[in-house]
Parts: sequence; C-alpha cells; structure tokens
Amino acid sequence: MSASVSSHVGPSRLHQPPPAPSTSGDSESTVPRPPTEKGLDVGILKELAKSALVESLNDIQGAKTLILEPALAGPLGLVTEVALLKHQAVDKMFWLEPGPLNVNTRNVVWLCRPKIEYMHIIADQIKAQQSNPSPAGPLMYTILLVPRATELCRRVLEDQGVAGDVTISEFKLELIPVEDDLLSLEMDDVARDIYLNGDDTPIYYSSLALMTFQRAFGLFPSILGKGEGAKKLADLLQRHHHTDPAQYGDIESSSQVDGLIILDRSIDWITPMLTQLTYEGMLDEFVGIKNAHIEVDSTLIDPNTAPTPSPSTSALPSTPITKKRKHHLSSQKDKLYSELRDQNFAVVGSKLSKVARRLEGDYGGVKNLKSVSQMKEFVGKLGGLQSEQQSLRIHTGLTELLMPITKLETFNRTLEAQQNLVAGYDANSQLNTIEDLMNQELDWQTIIRTIVLMSLTNGGIKPKLLESFKRDFLQVYGYEHLPLLISLENLGLLVKSGSSVSTIQNQSVNFLRKNLRLIVDDINDLNPNDISYVYSGYAPISLRLIQCLTMKNQILSSTSSTTNGEDSNSLGAGKERPKAHPLNGWKGFEDVLSVISGDNVDVRQHGEKRDNGLVIPDDNRITTTVVFFLGGCTYTEVSALRWMSKQYKGRKFLIATTGIINGNNLIESLGDKPPVLLKPST
Repeated sequence: MSASVSSHVGPSRLHQPPPAPSTSGDSESTVPRPPTEKGLDVGILKELAKSALVESLNDIQGAKTLILEPALAGPLGLVTEVALLKHQAVDKMFWLEPGPLNVNTRNVVWLCRPKIEYMHIIADQIKAQQSNPSPAGPLMYTILLVPRATELCRRVLEDQGVAGDVTISEFKLELIPVEDDLLSLEMDDVARDIYLNGDDTPIYYSSLALMTFQRAFGLFPSILGKGEGAKKLADLLQRHHHTDPAQYGDIESSSQVDGLIILDRSIDWITPMLTQLTYEGMLDEFVGIKNAHIEVDSTLIDPNTAPTPSPSTSALPSTPITKKRKHHLSSQKDKLYSELRDQNFAVVGSKLSKVARRLEGDYGGVKNLKSVSQMKEFVGKLGGLQSEQQSLRIHTGLTELLMPITKLETFNRTLEAQQNLVAGYDANSQLNTIEDLMNQELDWQTIIRTIVLMSLTNGGIKPKLLESFKRDFLQVYGYEHLPLLISLENLGLLVKSGSSVSTIQNQSVNFLRKNLRLIVDDINDLNPNDISYVYSGYAPISLRLIQCLTMKNQILSSTSSTTNGEDSNSLGAGKERPKAHPLNGWKGFEDVLSVISGDNVDVRQHGEKRDNGLVIPDDNRITTTVVFFLGGCTYTEVSALRWMSKQYKGRKFLIATTGIINGNNLIESLGDKPPVLLKPST
C-alpha cells in the first residue's frame, strides 16, 4: 500500500499506512515467545447458560414450538446446539415476526429480549390464535424473556388483554464465552441506550452478569474504573452485595481474580472511530464479524461447492450465484487463526507464506518414508495437516478479500487523514481530504467517523466549516441522516469550536497525547513493543488507562524513557518478563484522571472473612484481571490486551464487554433506522 504523505508531517511511522502483506515470508520472528499461561476457565459460564435454558424448557411439559427472536440466534448458538433443543421436546422453531402462528403443538414458547415491539407481536399472535382455535384444544403460551422479565412488558400484555393467557418466565443469558479470554453480553446498541437515551438498563444487566461471575469465581477484591457509567455499575455491584445477602452474602474474596477494571466507552470515543488495523479488526471492519461468525462465499470454506445458476426467464445465460456460508472464528478450533488474529495486517501475508511453505515440506516428506513405522507416524499426522491446510486456505482467501481494499486510494487517504488527526497535524488539510472523499461518495459511515475524529482531536470544528460540511453531507447522502447529526452534537462528538465542550476536549487530548504517549514513532509490526501497533502508531486512551493500573512503573517512566530514546514498554529479545504488581489504584495518575470527564472508581471489597483486599501475583500462580468495557469494545482493544497479558509474569487479562463494536455499527446505532425503500409500481 502506498500513500502520498508530506515529508514534514508528524511522527514518520504514524503516517505510513501498513504495507500490503508480503508473500516472500523472509521476515520472521526469532525472538522466543513467552510461555503460554492459562487464565480462568470460563467454560463454567457457558454451562450455566446451557443448564438455565434446559431448566426453563423442562419446566414446560410436553412438545413445544419455539419462536425465536432472530437477533438471539447468534448468541444462543455460542452456548448451545439445535440438538440440545430437540432433546427438550422442541418440535419446530420459527422466527419471531408479525403474522399468524402455524403450530402443531400444545405449547408455544417465545424466546426474546424484553422489548415493547415484541410484546405487541406476541399479543397479536395470541389473539389471532384464540379467534381461530386449534382442533387439538387451547394452546399453552409461555414467554421466556432474556435476560429478565420487566414490568413494562407485563403492562403491555395487560393492555392488550392477554396477560392472563400467558406465562412469563426468564432465561438468564448473561456473559457468553466468545473465546477463552473474551466474554460478551452480545447486546446491541448499548452506547445509544446509555449515552443518548439515558437508559441505564444495560448497566443493570451488566451488574447482574458480573454478580453471577462473582458467584462462580469469588468477589472482586478491588473495583477500579473511569466514567459516569463505570461509577453507576460499581455502585450497583456493591448494592447487590450488601442488600441481597441471601444470594450474594456468602461470596468470599476471589483467590484467582485480583480485581475488576470498568471502562466507560464515553471516556474514549476516539478509538472506535479509527480504522482497525489488526487482522481480526479488519475482518470486522470490511467483512463483518457477528457473534464470532463471518459470512463468506461457500467456495472459500469448501472449494468443491458449485455455484448455483440464477433463475432466468430470458434466453441469455444466467449468472451463477455463490451461496454464503457462516464460518465460526474460533482460536480453539483454528490454531492458525489464534496466531493471526492479533497481528497487524502488514505481517499477515508473510506469516501465511511461512505456514504454506512448512505444509508443503510436510507433505513432500512422504517421498522419503522408508519404513512402516515412519508411514504410520505420517498417517497419524495427516488429519492435523489436512485441518491446517483447510485453515490456511480460508485465511488466505480472507486475506485476498482484504488486500484489494487496502490498495484503494480512498482507503489510504482515509487512513492518512485519521493518523494525521490523532497526531494533531494540520486539521484544515484533513477537512479538505474528508470533503474530497465525500464528493467521491465514499461510504457515509467512514465520512462520519473521520469528521467525528476531527472534532474530538481538534477541539471541535469552526462553525462555518461545520455547517458547510453538514449541508453537503445531507445533500450527498440523504436527509434521513439529519437525526444522526443531531445525536452526534448532543453527545459532544461533533461540535463547534469555541464552545465549552470543545475547549475541554481539546485540552484533554493535548494533555493525554503527551502524558500518556498516545503517539509512538517506532513500531515493530512483527514483534510489537507497544500496544500502539494495533493502530500503526496510535495507543488507545482506554488501554493506556489500563496500563496506568497494571503497568504503572512503565507508564510513569515512559516520558523520560522516550526522551532518552528508550522504549519503556519493550521487553526486547532475551529479556525476562518482569513480575506483575498488585492493583493498587489510581495513585500517581491524578492529573491524567482530572482531564478525562467522568467519575473515578477505586473500591475495595471484602468477603465474610476479612482480608486486605489485595491479590498479589507471584511465580507460582496466575492471577486474572477482569477488564469490563461498558458500551462495547473493539477487536483492536482485545488484541492489545492479549499483547499486555504476555508482558508480565503472573497476570492474565480477561476481557468482558456489553458487546463487540466497530466505528460503523456504533455510528449507525446513533441514527434512525434506514428508511424503507418503496417498491416501484408495476
């Protein structure tokens, strides 16, 4: 990839877009990898969810028809299988959508989130069924609400006159293990609900999920955090512990977990606006990852799949249609994916090339087999080689999908503008780039992300320039985006310069850029020496704050080390990893916290047996630090935390979040739903 970048601007490394993956494979790490350390076994959370579902369905006697909210299918698939539902006498499954029921069983079960629109659909279906009764007799109706039943849902059903005909129950689907080190509530539009609509329901659900976590693994000895939402969540956790002794009173302090760090998304809007540059992040940006699955052409997964001819009424030959298939991205099933997912995309090509050469050598070794024992040993390895070969084919195909995107001029110009903005360089030039890309009708999400980034990093935008941009944007992309622009202004994400909000933002970013070393020049993509590798030279504010708590000495000394030309975060070849230090709170970073809006959280918790509230990492055991992102986190933040887990002996990070986000789905959630296109009259 190439981009024309002025030679005199900002940090040189930051302004170079990641080069296209090489197929030579010449550059490969010789630095020994740190030994793999096992953290908490979070599989118990999956078993809890599965057993809760089984219990809820078993409470309903006899065969049943399950009507499922489409958005729940993905999260449900991460904790159970269709076969398990069949064992619980589920006869048929349908999507929850308007229209009459078509069921052959006495029991009808709806499984959905507690939303008013679903209650209206269910009420209509019950009334329609009652007006046209089944020959088998009256039906039994049950609603399983996820994760809890609400009074509002009961009221809607009462108003519709069906409350007496339906049984309302709950299915507590809470933190879902997406990976061994990643838990998610898989909730949509949380940022919109909390920050735009002032709805704290997701915070309450998060508190219940974290209380379940504490029941499984012990009380968090300390709760640290930043942001208004983080404070509300921490207060709720303490309230549950103290006011519900029957459920939570007997929880002892955890010996495996040293603390919970809660980060409110509102303290760092900059990070999700940037284009993610890790392999997993780019897949999410340009292919789309939903509930740990991607949807790709079936030929990519199975090359023997033949395209289906499209139906055609003309004499012309039809165009083949390649069916889409979902593929589960799992490091447990795919070792190659676990090696690639957290890498900067610049080095993915060389790593794939090396794996291809090794597999070629392994298969070529069959010519040299001389004895029966050697042949037997090779046959034993054959299954693993075939699995690895399929994985290589899939990831090579995905990389080939991403490569043309990274070579587009619009991609490189966008990336250059984003990197110049976070570095604080020449905002006016970046605005010209944004307007030029808008005139080329680049996708509207990227334009909005970049202009929001400009507002956040530059202390707002001059009033005349901002009004001109808004007018042009609506004319190019449509006036249905007007509510989005209003929402962005209300959230302080797109504001005029000179206002009190923009002035505070400008002072904050300038201070943090220097004191948290957000811009890093010398990044080693192959062997990263700093978390900023995930954005090719920009370190997210959210992650620097976590480092303030867990890598305190390195962050405090970073300014002086950088001045002397040293890198305080780099372990370097042959260096032994230092021991992780206890979580002692925010002391030493009061000046940093003061320029970031929102409350500070620093709480110690004690179980029935009083202790000092500190879990001290040592050489003989691994302690886990839970990091909870309220409002969602990006895959790049997950990758950076995985990198941080490898830097110290004795500490692993377990990432938990309300959901995985990227800039596009975050921005889309803040606007109105797209208008429904009218069908042309015939």
